Amino acid sequence: MKWRPMVWMLVSLCLLTGCASLLERTYSKVEPHSSRFWESEAADTLRAENYQDIVNDLLILIGQHTESASLRLYNFEDDLAAAAAMEQAAAETQQETPLGAYAVEYMTSAGQSRRGYYEATVKISYRRTAEQVQSLVNATSPEAVYSLLDAALDEGRTELAIRVSYWGTDGRERVEAAVEQLRKERGLEETPTWQVNYYPDSGQVGLVEFLMDSETTAAMAAPPPKDQAGETGDAE
Repeated sequence: MKWRPMVWMLVSLCLLTGCASLLERTYSKVEPHSSRFWESEAADTLRAENYQDIVNDLLILIGQHTESASLRLYNFEDDLAAAAAMEQAAAETQQETPLGAYAVEYMTSAGQSRRGYYEATVKISYRRTAEQVQSLVNATSPEAVYSLLDAALDEGRTELAIRVSYWGTDGRERVEAAVEQLRKERGLEETPTWQVNYYPDSGQVGLVEFLMDSETTAAMAAPPPKDQAGETGDAE
C-alpha cells in the first residue's frame, strides 16, 4: 500500500525537527534553592512575582534561620500594592503557617522603589534557635508521634517538634492518646505532665511540640546499673 512510505516519512521528519519532544514529559520540583526564588546576580536576595511567592520566600528564610534578607517584588501594580502584599504575607507567614508560628517572634520590613521592581528588606526575630529549627522532624500523620517520642526518650531529649503533613479532624485526640499510652508504658504516669503545643494554635495544625521533663528524660536515657546490665564478676 502506498500510504505506508508516507507515514514513515512523516515520522522521520518529526524526529529530525524536534517533534519527539511531544512524546516526553518534564517533571519539576520546587526546591528551596531553586532559581525561581533566588536572584541569580544577587547573593542572599530572593524574588517574588506574586503573593504566594512572597510567602514561600519568607518560609525559605525561616527554614534557614535567616535574620535579614532582601526580597525583590515584580509584576505588582505599583509600589503601594507591593508593600501591602509584603505586609500581609509577613503577617500570614508568622501567624498562620506552622513553621512561622513555631519559630518567629516578629518580622519587620522596609521597602523602596527600584527600576523594574520593588525591593523589601526583611528582618526576622526568632523565638526558637537555629538548632531547634533544624531539629524539626517530619511525619506523614499523627500516628508517627508515638514512635518518634519513644525514640526521643531513648536519646534523652527534653523536647521534640514534629511537622505533620496530614493532620486529620481528630489529630489532637490521637496525639494525646499516643502521649498517654507512652507515659503509661514507660511508667511515667506519676512524673510531671508534658507540655504539648500546637502550631498554629487555631485553624489547621501542622506542627506539634513536646516539652518533656528534663529529669524524666535523663533517667530514661541513663544506662542501667551494672548489676542489671548483664555484667558479671569473676567466679570465685
